[in-house]
Amino acid sequence: MKILVTGAAGFIGSYVCRYLLNRDDEVVGLDNINDYYDVNLKYGRLATLGIQQEIIEWNRFAHSSQYPNFRFVRMNLEDKDAILHLFATEQLGAVIHLAAQAGVRYSLENPYAYIQSNINGFLHILEGCRYHEVKHLVYASSSSVYGLNGTAPFSEQDSIAHPVSLYAATKKANELMAHSYSQLYNIPTTGLRFFTVYGPWGRPDMSPFLFTDAILNNRPINVFNNGDMLRDFTYIDDIVEGVIRVLDQIPSGDETWISETPDPSRSTAPYRVYNIGNSSPVRLMDFIRTIEEAVGCEAVKHFLPMQPGDVYQTNADTSLLEQAVGFKPATLLREGIQKTVSWFRNYYNL
Repeated sequence: MKILVTGAAGFIGSYVCRYLLNRDDEVVGLDNINDYYDVNLKYGRLATLGIQQEIIEWNRFAHSSQYPNFRFVRMNLEDKDAILHLFATEQLGAVIHLAAQAGVRYSLENPYAYIQSNINGFLHILEGCRYHEVKHLVYASSSSVYGLNGTAPFSEQDSIAHPVSLYAATKKANELMAHSYSQLYNIPTTGLRFFTVYGPWGRPDMSPFLFTDAILNNRPINVFNNGDMLRDFTYIDDIVEGVIRVLDQIPSGDETWISETPDPSRSTAPYRVYNIGNSSPVRLMDFIRTIEEAVGCEAVKHFLPMQPGDVYQTNADTSLLEQAVGFKPATLLREGIQKTVSWFRNYYNL
């Protein structure tokens, strides 16, 4: 099957591409390689897939030197004509849509980027699927959609009516948009709510990278809400395994769904939403201690209040995912952090 992976130069996207290529799928990778964070990291991920920086051009395919069944194109999601032309010419069997303007805090600084990429860009993907008979659209949502929800662990059947950042609001909107296209045009869609993903090649704006970088370079770390937060840290390999298993499980309409007591995770349309998390929330101070142990050095901590857009805890109920595809993330934090720190030292020669 030919599969489009958007966000192919991103953290999760590059891993998903490699997994698909190693099982002999044909993959078309797409990314705009924006400068939200260090583009060298994005080019480095692409290089591991056989796409060198010097052969990348806007709206033109680059062919992998490592995987004969991989092509990459630099393209903006916001470019409607380019996206729809891509769908029209590639005859895609499935789409894994991971590209988005990421980051909760950055959404306070540059809200327009989130509407352009996460709303307009997602609409272009939906329209491509609508007109070109894509068999399954799997897309990235986020644990941030739970917002002010105080019931833990978070279930897909909980309300997501109160997001606390524009980023979260755009991810909630993606789920609503996907459902409408599933209902109207019978497009199978599955949304995946990722919970604090970490691992080698991770994003520099997230705490595992920030803390490791600061400690190894003798800089203080910022600890928000004075360390009183819980996060459901999920290792990258578990995320990718969940994505692929869900991709292969094409949803159909649920004939048992009851409109009088609606289940938000499904409907009579071919639509599903799943959490993918480790289901083992870790206190922020315990997480920092785990990194300190892996690095072999204690961090200098700068304690700060909670930042706007942050939530106190994330905690995934993954029972629906387990029932659907027989998989539950289970990588231990200590194991995942050791691998992450080892990669960091090697990549940055520290």
